[in-house]
Amino acid sequence: MSKRESSTGTGGATAGLRAPRRRTAVIAAVLLVVVGWPTLSALLGGYERTGGGEIAVVRNGGFFDDNRIRQVIDPGSGRTWVGLYSKVHKYPAQQRFYTITSDAGKGERSGVDVVTVPSSDGVNMGIEGTLYFTLNQDHAALRAFDDKYGTRKFRSADGKTYNAFDGDKGWSAFLDQIVRPVIDNDLRSQVNSFRCAELVSSCALVQNASAQQAAAVGRQQAQSNNGNIAKVQNAINTSLAADLDSTLGGKFVTNIHFNLVRVTLPEKVQDAVDRAQAAFAQVSEAQARVATAKAEAAANKARQDGYNKCPTCARIEELKALPQGITVYAPGNPNGALLPQK
Repeated sequence: MSKRESSTGTGGATAGLRAPRRRTAVIAAVLLVVVGWPTLSALLGGYERTGGGEIAVVRNGGFFDDNRIRQVIDPGSGRTWVGLYSKVHKYPAQQRFYTITSDAGKGERSGVDVVTVPSSDGVNMGIEGTLYFTLNQDHAALRAFDDKYGTRKFRSADGKTYNAFDGDKGWSAFLDQIVRPVIDNDLRSQVNSFRCAELVSSCALVQNASAQQAAAVGRQQAQSNNGNIAKVQNAINTSLAADLDSTLGGKFVTNIHFNLVRVTLPEKVQDAVDRAQAAFAQVSEAQARVATAKAEAAANKARQDGYNKCPTCARIEELKALPQGITVYAPGNPNGALLPQK
């Protein structure tokens, strides 16, 4: 056999050995991508940690696991093993608030958001305020909360649905759908025990009363309005805690405090109040002018009486009223006062 034939035979055998090796390498690479990478990702994703303002509930989520709660991770934790494919529900751990305000863009709902409730005498009143609270971080309470509210979705103001643990949008959707109705009900119950004028003194100006009675009631109520608003606020703080526990089905929120910021009247009622106040201002102005005129008339009469009793005094006052620099003064003469020639 020639050298060329021998070389060709050896090369063919080497090429034949390389082909299976390439196939083996390709298969190994595919297996690594298909099996190894997901396994590595699952192992790396099996660790979780929380920030300083959040607390986490971990649920099993593996292929052969149930969906029960596995553990709770406290705020500000280091990396914690939570298992393969587990689901982590993160909730706010710091104080939160829910704002109801007519100032568009500053409340939980977009645009103007005011709770409108009737007073005991039938006047619709707008209530603005802020509810402050903290999610209960007791592990047993948090597990129960996640069972009740972490396993369903809530519809937000934009029409989309979120889980309560889906960031700020999810938490706001939960508050708006579950907590807001409780706030509205408590405000309605407490405000309904007061008359309009007991919370807004100017309300007396447009109710069935004379001007004098309305003004008197307004002055009297203005002194007690702040006290009545404080009573409403304290009553809400007392009832709201119990109502939230009852509605939510457990003591899931703590440190509850409602700050009643403002009580307003409907636009038409407020317009009537403004018109009444303007009318009272005009009356007061007219009364002031009458009083001024009476005072001036009384002063003139007293002055004239004095002149009648003392003609010399009248002459002296007349001389004082003359301009400076006259050379001749002749009472009774049309040209009685002559100024010096310049």
